[in-house]
Amino acid sequence: MRILGVIPARFGSSRLPGKVLLDIGGRSMVARVIEQARRCPGLAAVVVATDDERVAGHVRGLAAEVVMTSPDHPSGTDRCYEALERVGRDRFDAVVNIQGDEPFLDPAQLDLVCATLLRPGVQVATLAKAVTDDRELNDPGEAHLVVDKDLNALYFSRAAIPYLRDGTTGPRHRAFPFLKHVGVYGYRSEVLEQLVALPPSPLEQAERLEQLRWLENGFRVTVALTEHDSFCVDTEADLAEARRRAAAS
Repeated sequence: MRILGVIPARFGSSRLPGKVLLDIGGRSMVARVIEQARRCPGLAAVVVATDDERVAGHVRGLAAEVVMTSPDHPSGTDRCYEALERVGRDRFDAVVNIQGDEPFLDPAQLDLVCATLLRPGVQVATLAKAVTDDRELNDPGEAHLVVDKDLNALYFSRAAIPYLRDGTTGPRHRAFPFLKHVGVYGYRSEVLEQLVALPPSPLEQAERLEQLRWLENGFRVTVALTEHDSFCVDTEADLAEARRRAAAS
């Protein structure tokens, strides 16, 4: 199976404009993401998908492949599909959506998504990590999920799920193996084509979680467990923390 890694990299960002080009320890954020993605042996190729010539020019200067995509895409999933079409729909069997604002992405996470896509019957693959601190359960910025016995997602939520009906006298994460979502996705190419044709769904609109649209329409999202956390740079505080981590490495 040939898998394409796509890094959606918009210039516009409401909270941190131009963040993919910001310097983190002497390298731009998108340069760091490209470097990490290239270290994943499961990816046959890596391409940056952007809607801005400033990003495109920067990426070309890194000797990396870039494709221009529409500025009107509502999500990274839609941008990934246009990128797949532009590089050649028949060249790749699957696509991995790699967040362009995760400068410390672990290549092992991408490889785990690739390995999950190789399993028979998998339509969409993603990652989850065990919750180890109750503060994560109280953070609506985190997405949580529950799975069936085969690690297929049953539901994603901004709330901590499941609800502990009988309560607990100690930390909640020790009373139940809660999972938080790690936002890396892999899609079979033919499934991705179907996903981008779906209209927004009621659960998606309620929780502001795109993956609920897929579940509501009967698609299966298979989950692999990772020990590596994710770190997205969305705010000035995140940027300061990213620069601190880079300086310490």
